[in-house]
Order: sequence, then C-alpha cells, then structure tokens
Amino acid sequence: MKIKKGDKVQIIAGKDKGKTGKVLKADAKNNKVIVEGCNMVSRHVKPNAANGQGGIISQEAPLDASNVMYLYNGAPTRIGYKVDENGAKQRIVKSTGDTID
Repeated sequence: MKIKKGDKVQIIAGKDKGKTGKVLKADAKNNKVIVEGCNMVSRHVKPNAANGQGGIISQEAPLDASNVMYLYNGAPTRIGYKVDENGAKQRIVKSTGDTID
C-alpha cells in the first residue's frame, strides 16, 4: 500500500471529497485508511471506566485507500516506487520524481 501512517492526503471521492487530513491508521491487509477529521460517524457507547456517562460520540471511519491521494506541496499526486543503488525501496512522487522518505 502506497499510503502510510502520518501522510498528508486529500480525499478524492465520497461524501468528504476535497477535504484534507493526516492518516491516523493505514490497514494494508484490508486496503483501508483512517483520515483525521474525515468520514465521521456517530457511535453509541455504554458507560465504562474511560467514559463514565456514555452516550453518542463521533469518530472517524475507515476509507478505501483508492479514495485518497498523497499531497505533495499542497497538490494531490500519485506515488510510485524506485529501488536505489543500495537495494532500498523508496517512495517517489510521480509528477516530479522526488523521493518522499
């Protein structure tokens, strides 16, 4: 999966199209990501030690990774891979060829 935890992404499809945020969690097995402040859903929770009163809370729900694009210098762009001379695999920005990490 090309999107990783901590990446800044823009949502390109769905009810939150156009919003940007940081990836809080990336699930490669299911190809899902959770983006900070996007795809909010309401959950009913029982009272417990952490939340003494219970009630209705809002939290982020997973999005499919195909519905987000990596933001590079404020513009959404595609990501590719390149193997350097040491044999290490690096993520690159397709539009400019710059390495990400």
